[in-house]
Formats: sequence, structure tokens, C-alpha cells
Amino acid sequence: MRNFAEQIFRAGVEQVLPDRLLRSQLRFEQGRLRIGNHTLPPFRKLFVMAAGKAAASMAKEAEEILGDRITAGHVLTKYGHGLPLKRLAVSEAGHPLPDAAGVEATCRLLAIARQAQEGDLLLCLLSGGASALMTDLPEGCSLDELILANDLLVKSGADIAAINTLRKHVSAIKGGQLAVAAAPANVLSLILSDVVGDDPGVIASGPTAADPTTYADAWSVLERYGLLDRFPASLRTHLQKGREGLRNETPKPGDPIFNNVLNYMLGNNRLALEGAARKAASLGFETHILTDGLKGDVTDVEEYILQTIRSFAETGGRKPRCLLLGGEPTLNVSGAGLGGRNQHLALRLALKMDPGNGITLLCAGTDGTDGPTDAAGAVVDGQTCIDAQLMHIHAIDYLHRFDSYSFFQQVGGHIFTGSTRTNVMDMVVVLIPINSNT
Repeated sequence: MRNFAEQIFRAGVEQVLPDRLLRSQLRFEQGRLRIGNHTLPPFRKLFVMAAGKAAASMAKEAEEILGDRITAGHVLTKYGHGLPLKRLAVSEAGHPLPDAAGVEATCRLLAIARQAQEGDLLLCLLSGGASALMTDLPEGCSLDELILANDLLVKSGADIAAINTLRKHVSAIKGGQLAVAAAPANVLSLILSDVVGDDPGVIASGPTAADPTTYADAWSVLERYGLLDRFPASLRTHLQKGREGLRNETPKPGDPIFNNVLNYMLGNNRLALEGAARKAASLGFETHILTDGLKGDVTDVEEYILQTIRSFAETGGRKPRCLLLGGEPTLNVSGAGLGGRNQHLALRLALKMDPGNGITLLCAGTDGTDGPTDAAGAVVDGQTCIDAQLMHIHAIDYLHRFDSYSFFQQVGGHIFTGSTRTNVMDMVVVLIPINSNT
């Protein structure tokens, strides 16, 4: 069953690979660029910028489609995610914590946007990870302070919407400000969604989308998650000046700057779940896509998954069943171990699984990297904790230390895909055999 779970997960990832998505949706017809059902205005010059974990693979396919129509461009992606390109330069930088390479590359992205003039087109290729990769420093803020701020945010338990509300207000490229830099050129953003709800204002911190949030909202994030006293003083001062009206707000909904902007959703978690479902059906499973909106603390997500498994297992069935769930839980990290939210969730679930019910469960990130590790996630069943006990490994101790990576490294269960060069959040695969008992 573990092998089936991994096959199903990989099939879902395959469905949202950028080359497949771009090839099927971006094209030239009668001399006009089309995306989906949209036809773009004619353009004089075409500038391309890409940011995120999937940036290089998106840019490579865009080069194949657009060819020598591209005037100039730049690509920013995570270390190890770059690809050789023909027309676009590639920078690799730090993720999830920013670094100097990200600062330099972000300056290049802004410079590309500012080259675009009226009658030109700026094509933006955005994917998960872009918000952390695009790094610019507010006045008076050092890179070390920005790194500390991001570290506090990603470990706070805040969801991505809250994190990016704050990021948008300490940046000159996020929160619609890239669109401002490119005006009056036309802007087309092709987006791979890594957030629940597919809000273009949240994905990548919405560089080409109107921002309904304010400096006051950003300040409230610090208060809500207990970060106010620990947040760097320079950034607190920056936000305070914004609250007092001493800094310009990000452009809001209704701003005419967005009249020439099209934000197009290229792929999302639902698309990956549908690909996984087709694979599961081909393997003989009765398949159910339950949600693409998993969110909230992993403890709440764990309970929801367990309740769902119980309700299905109690009904029985003529075929084994596959339950598919997607989304992005949050994790408030307080231990010093190594892991990620998927491995942590899998370990929590393993501790609750009955060794006699035959149920298998996989939790993994579609980008192939769960937290700061080389694993996509982990697959567990009722035997996982029994095997650990036989090895004198106490699963609960690893859970409390937030050291799930070390646990699975010893006991087994890791899912390794390498960089998938895509990112549409996480996927949970539950396989329930016929006549399973809970």
C-alpha cells in the first residue's frame, strides 16, 4: 500500500508541472498572444520576469513558446532549482530565509519591470516561494534583521496570508508594487497557486495584485502571534510610520494601475488532486477528493483527518478506498529538531494509527521539499510506531523535539522526489483497504 500511496502522490505532482501547464494554455494565434480564453493586446517589446520554486521551469517553457519575441528578462529561484536557459539569466537565492543573492536578484527584477513602457508587455511567472525569494530591504533595515523577521514569521504558526500581509508592507515589489513599477505597460501574471483559495493577492505576496491589507493589519499580525517584542526594531519603526500615514500604502482594489493587469491562475492544488484521483482509480481504488482547503494548526488538521478516516472505514466498501486532501497546515515550531509540517503531521498520525486496520497514510509537499529538508514528506501505517519501538526509538520524543526528519531517517517512511520544480501546497493520501476496522 505504501508503494501505491507514493505512485498516487507522484501522479498528482505530474499534473501540475509547469511545462505541461504552459504548453497547454499559452500560445500565439494569428499574431496575438493568448492565455486560456484571454487574448492579449499587441505589444512592442516583451519583458519576462519569474520568481519562485518553479520559476526556472516556467521560464524554460515560456522561452520555447515565445522564442525571439523576448526582449529581456530575469529569473529568481531557490538554490538547486535553476535550469540552463537560452534568453533569460537565472539567479538562485535563499529560501525560506532570504539572503544577499535574493536582494541582488530582486533589484534586477524591478529593473526589468521599469524598462517596460506603454505598448510593451511584462510577463510575470510566479510560483510558491516567490515571496521569500524576492528580497528588498526597507530603509534602515539590514539583511540580518530581515532574515530574523522571516525566521520569526515562518515559525510563529501564522498562516501564509498573515505572513504575506506583513511581507507586503516591508517591501517595494510586493503587494501590487511590481505592477506600479511596470506601468503603463500591460502586465500578464501566470500564477501557480500555493495558497488555499488561490488569492492572487496572497500568492507570492501579490506583486501584481491589488492589496486590501494595510500597515495596521501588518502590525496586528505581530500582536496576534506574540512577535512584537522580538521583531527587529527597524522594521517595527517602518511599520509604525506606515500606520501614522508617513509612508505610502500599497495600491488598493479599484486603483486604475490594475486596469492593464491580468492575473491568470495557471495551476493549483485541485488540479493536482484530480491527477492523483485518476491514478488511484486506475489502481483499483474507489477515490474521493475531500478538500483542497486544509489549513490551520496541524493538531486540528490531524483530528479532521482521523475523524474522516473513521467515518469512511466504518462504512465498509466493495473496493479499497483512496481519500485525497490538499492544502497547507501551519506549524508553530518550538523544538530544535529537523523536519517540516508534512513529516510532523505524518508522525502525529502514526502515533494514532491502529496496527490492525491496514490503513496507509502519506503527507507530502508537491514541491518535493518539506521544511528545510530534502524529503517531500513521509508515508506511515500501523506498523510505523511498532517498528520504532523494536528499534528502541520513542516517537513521542521526536515529536516533542520537532525532529520528525530524524525519526523517519531511522525508522523509514521518507518520500524523496527531489525538486519537482512546481509548488501547489501539500497533499495527503489515505488508503483504506476493504473491511478495514478502526
